[in-house]
Amino acid sequence: MSESCKKAYITTPIYYVNDIPHIGHAYTTIIADTLAIYSRMAGLETFFLTGTDEHGQKIEEAAKKRGKSPKEYADEISGRFKALWDEFGISYDRFIRTTDADHKLGVQAAFKKMFDKGDIYKDVYRGHYCISCEAFFTETQLVDGEFCPECGKPTQIVEEESYFFRLSKYQEPLLEWYRENEKCILPKTRRNEVMRFVEGGLEDLSITRTSFDWGVKLPEEMQDPKHVMYVWLDALMNYLTALGYGTDEKLMDFWPARVHLIGKDILRFHAVYWPAFLMSLDLPLPKHIAAHGWWTRNGEKMSKSKGNVINPKEVADAYGLENFRYFMLREVPFGGDGDFSQKALIDRINSDLGNDLGNLLNRLIGMSSKYSDGAVSSTKVAELYPEELAELHASIDRLEPLLFEMQLHRYLEELWKPLTVANKAIDRYQPWVMMKEGKEEQALALLGLIANILAKVAVMLHPVMPQTTQTIARALGFTINHAAYEDLILRKDLLSDFSVEKVPPLFPRIEKVRMVEAAPAAEGKPAEPKKAEKKTEKPVEGLITIDQFFETSLKVGTVVEAEEVPKSKKLLLLKVDLGEEEPRQIVAGIKEWYAPADLLGTQVCVVANLKPAKLMGMLSEGMLLAAKDDEGLALIRPERPVTVGTAIG
Repeated sequence: MSESCKKAYITTPIYYVNDIPHIGHAYTTIIADTLAIYSRMAGLETFFLTGTDEHGQKIEEAAKKRGKSPKEYADEISGRFKALWDEFGISYDRFIRTTDADHKLGVQAAFKKMFDKGDIYKDVYRGHYCISCEAFFTETQLVDGEFCPECGKPTQIVEEESYFFRLSKYQEPLLEWYRENEKCILPKTRRNEVMRFVEGGLEDLSITRTSFDWGVKLPEEMQDPKHVMYVWLDALMNYLTALGYGTDEKLMDFWPARVHLIGKDILRFHAVYWPAFLMSLDLPLPKHIAAHGWWTRNGEKMSKSKGNVINPKEVADAYGLENFRYFMLREVPFGGDGDFSQKALIDRINSDLGNDLGNLLNRLIGMSSKYSDGAVSSTKVAELYPEELAELHASIDRLEPLLFEMQLHRYLEELWKPLTVANKAIDRYQPWVMMKEGKEEQALALLGLIANILAKVAVMLHPVMPQTTQTIARALGFTINHAAYEDLILRKDLLSDFSVEKVPPLFPRIEKVRMVEAAPAAEGKPAEPKKAEKKTEKPVEGLITIDQFFETSLKVGTVVEAEEVPKSKKLLLLKVDLGEEEPRQIVAGIKEWYAPADLLGTQVCVVANLKPAKLMGMLSEGMLLAAKDDEGLALIRPERPVTVGTAIG
């Protein structure tokens, strides 16, 4: 393996300090953090960069409105970003600011090198400029001849002396790079979009301004103090200056970046301007530029001016940071837009995390405690359960390429398949029955299978949920680190014998929405609430509140045993697996309509928190849901098989 292959350089964009952090910023940063944690766990020397972009006319004007200097204003907003990432435990190696002294020196060194090469020249620029986007647009790009195609705001006609970068010189080299590197821009639809833009022709790029002062000055030897560098040359160079470009270059061996993570709105700057700058500097191009979509609210992009910004800290406080991380990566395919929904977040927590993962760990803890005083062995797993192990390792082998090709939702989908294997194995082999039949070896080996599935899933889920997965690992007697990754994932080893440690339930069920309000609108004013229309409602008898409904716990279970109750014309005695330590015993009055053989292996809906009662001397620990009309009784069932223990509601 070459030295460059042993290193991973992961970056977020540097966030512009005209706005407070919202979940779009959190989404980008969580993805980058996930890639960085995985890279370190896999044994790569990793450098993870994030930070803030603090120069430009927009910042200068915003500071003036608030009676502050640009630096004071930038300090305040940049501080909010850093504080949030620190509270979220983001594992960045450097938080860079474009006001950092070494950054400015590195930008000036790059400008001078490109100028000396002949790629920068002075001329006069006249064009339509959008202050909000810090970008120039041609007549053909404008909407209705005036408005910015990116943000929709009016542009200004600017005419001033400027230095230009010879972007047109790099049109063909850029196209060649796109063609020869199919995955240089992810997803591929974005690569196609960029190629069409470049094929339409590139004009030289204005890279300095004289009409404002808040920016990086030109190198002193240029003797042109009225110019400051256009924000995108300044900002993009952060990926190099963070490694010491132009100053102390001891970290430059991390270059090129393995992944630049960005939002789709800044794709052109990163996929056209940035590689052209790098070509001019005779530096390698990044491996991947990955552009994700927007998070919206009620179909609209979040913005401070609309008052619809979701504060990521409020979401994390309400639902748990690691649950929030999982949701963000699992819910929306990378590259597409996603509408934030508390209901969708709750569903992911209760179903994916609570039922599939947390409940499986709870079952292992309960069964191992009852059957073997907590002792778990892997000795017989490969011999007795080869089919399940093969499925487990097949899924694990498919994961890493999905992660670094930014198919994050598919990564988690694939990672969840072994959990399905484990839950189905419990339903299929019924360890409680094996113990009764004297098949202790098979039952205890099944516990070993479940423990190994949980361990390997925990290792690969660790980059997404680093604290939760260490708790799972502690329960299973190991620590997630590079050694565990090598043993359990690369070598496909099984856990050494251990005793299960009891841990509290990882994902307590969430029964109702925990309200997360939008952040305040611009200028610190709260968004105006919409006035509700008055409606005259007729009182309806017997109505209950949503809280009252959620007091009832309804779950899907599988019937694993069924027999008639002697001397009863109506009752059947059932054992129903609800994903708990052992099946529930339920006495159901359905004998007139169902024979025991018709129910075995089928799924039913159960009231799971009903107070136990005795019928004909037998304890019944739940009730089946059914409907009855003139034609008889019919059980309520899910339309497709679902994981046992899945909640209804």
